[in-house]
Formats: sequence, C-alpha cells, structure tokens
Amino acid sequence: MKALLESLRPGDKDSELARAIDPARLPEHIAIIMDGNGRWAGRRFLPRVAGHKAGVAPVRVTAETCARLGVKVLTLFAFSVENWKRPRHEVETLWRLLRYYLKQELPTLQKNDIRLQVIGRVDALPLEVRRELDATIDATFSNRGMVLNLAINYGGRAEIVDAVNSILDMARLDGSIHTLKMDEDLIATSLYTASCPDPDLLIRTSGEMRISNFLLWQIAYAELYVTETLWPDFTRTDLLLAVLEYQKRDRRYGGLSAPRGLPAGVTINEESLQPALRES
Repeated sequence: MKALLESLRPGDKDSELARAIDPARLPEHIAIIMDGNGRWAGRRFLPRVAGHKAGVAPVRVTAETCARLGVKVLTLFAFSVENWKRPRHEVETLWRLLRYYLKQELPTLQKNDIRLQVIGRVDALPLEVRRELDATIDATFSNRGMVLNLAINYGGRAEIVDAVNSILDMARLDGSIHTLKMDEDLIATSLYTASCPDPDLLIRTSGEMRISNFLLWQIAYAELYVTETLWPDFTRTDLLLAVLEYQKRDRRYGGLSAPRGLPAGVTINEESLQPALRES
C-alpha cells in the first residue's frame, strides 16, 4: 500500500481512493476476465486487432497497481482454449502482442518484484511463444513480490480434467491406483494454481454476466465484480473502485453474518449457535 501511495500524486482521485482502502482487508488474489477488446474496436470502426493492441496498456497498469497495493496474486485471463476458433490472423496477432508484452514489460516486472507464471495447456502454444514465456519466467523466478499468472490456452474444465488425469497417472506409477481416494484437497493440490490461494475477487470487464470457463474450481467463494468498462478503457481508478467494493462485502463462506458487537469479518454457523439455542 505504501508503495502505491508514494507513486500517486497527493490529492488526485486515485490517491484518495487508495487512502480509503483498508490494507488489512485486501484481497490476496484478484482474478480478471479481460473482456471487451473487440467491442472497443468496433465502436471506433477499427479492426478487432486494434482492440487487442489497446488492451496491452491496462495489463501494465493493473499489474503494477496490484503489486504496489500489496496484492499477492493477480491472474489474468489472456487466451482461452475456445479462442482457437477465432480467425487465424487474429490469433496470430494475439501471439505477437504477447511476445511484445513479455519483452517490453520485463523491466516493469523486475522493478515491481513481480514473478511471472503461466497456467493452461502451454505445450500447445507456438514454439516462439513458449520460448518467450520461458525466458520471462526464468528472468523473474527469484522475484518475491506479487505472482502474476497469465492464463493462456486455459479452460476451467480442462484444468480439472488435467488435474484428475495427473492424479490417476501418479497413482498408476506408484501402484496405488486400487486404493486411491479422490477428495477436494487432492484435486486442489493438482490444479495449475496449486501454489496460490484461491481468488478472493473476480473482476469481469465489459458488463457480461458470465464466468466463461475461468477458474471454475477456485472461484467457489470469490466475490464477483462486473463493470461496464471495456478492457482497453480499464484504469487504475476502475481497479481501486473494485477493491473498495470488495471491502464492503460480507464474506461468510456459507456461514452467517456476525451479530452486532462482534469484530468485522467474524462469521458464525449453526454449530456455533447450538449452546445458545439450548440455553434458550
């Protein structure tokens, strides 16, 4: 938080928004569905690829702001397993933009101590893209600040399938297939994001009310925030407003809200109420 405040001009809108954020209640993990590039371009009578190019700058601002704010993990949905259905020239443009981003933004990643990770079926990506990703991952491996997950050739269903198949393959190798017991913990530790906490806040731009096969397992208790803003227009202000809205939410994880007088963030469930119910 201090790093963000020091980078902002005192008295401007972003500075005031940042000061209103409670640093003790920050989301550990923010996930974003970056939607609206095509519509942004269409409204300006430009080709779709112009929208993708315009969407690079908000990635930089968002990653840098989250890192300075103190967010531990940021996951960006960059390319889905379904996106291969798009026109070939558009897909190839996306790969060129990704390689450009990785080269141009490495100094920003290093400056903000950000470690890059990739989640998805990376083996299916073009060789030159994999090489650029590997080079950036290696270059930021020792960074100890925020983790930036790029979800590339990613699908939530595909991730769960891959996790289950990985568990089965391991059980066959060590001879425990007949005694294997599948449970939530085992699956969770086999997901692409096993090293990260589950998202606390899921942001979707462009106003669409869909999850779009993104982090299906991990967002079970995430707070959802949808903004009409198209991704190329997404600014630091939009991000800070999303975090402030998140901090207004009552996160119960299936329990009940705390009665008045209990500390903020405390939840109760039916089991904890039993003594009081018996006394009444």
